[in-house]
Amino acid sequence: EAIERSKIGIIRALVQAEDPSSVEVDDSMIRRFLRARDLDVEKASAMLLKFLNWRKEFVPNGFVSPDEIPNEIAQNKVFMQGHDKTGRPIVVAIGCRHKPAGNLDEFKRLVTFTLDRISARMPTGHEKFTAIADVKGWGYSNLDIRGYLAALHILQDYYPERLGKLYMVHVPYIFMAAWKMVYPFIDNVTKKKIVFVEDKKLRLTLLQDIEESQLPDTYGGKLQLVPIHEC
Repeated sequence: EAIERSKIGIIRALVQAEDPSSVEVDDSMIRRFLRARDLDVEKASAMLLKFLNWRKEFVPNGFVSPDEIPNEIAQNKVFMQGHDKTGRPIVVAIGCRHKPAGNLDEFKRLVTFTLDRISARMPTGHEKFTAIADVKGWGYSNLDIRGYLAALHILQDYYPERLGKLYMVHVPYIFMAAWKMVYPFIDNVTKKKIVFVEDKKLRLTLLQDIEESQLPDTYGGKLQLVPIHEC
């Protein structure tokens, strides 16, 4: 803790010298970037500066409005409600509803919008979320390697240490061809957070981490899925 605090102060000084607007960045954010780079001050500083520059360019208003992602919202594929047993908010993505429309920037804005919404819902003392990626019915019409890699890039480089666990559920054999293309780009820390769940063990596995009262009804729980833009 003492070492982290010391390094956070060093990073803050380095980053503010390059970007005075970073004065608004809190210690918890700096800590996430520091941990994502194994406490390497130089690498964490570079990563944080890259994030701040991206944020200014890609999210100039400070937030993504639903009006900027109408086509993505219309697909009704990302939901959020409830929390797991540790208090982490839960997000659910329905893979078969993703239809690549050629506008990669709008999809990237949806990813950013989603991660911002999740981050805003974090209870005090929590910095991570739990995700369920449901790929039941996924087919080649849903294949979007560019989109998957863009989402992975945003998550790993701009929202480090946010993902707590990712459950892959209802995974069809055909999906594994796409997974093999994406897998090499997943960093080792993220790989350890991904769990493939067998259909016959789905409810039991999810209930180990999520109370029935917080589990989506589609998985045998009590809560209805709420579209991300309505949360």
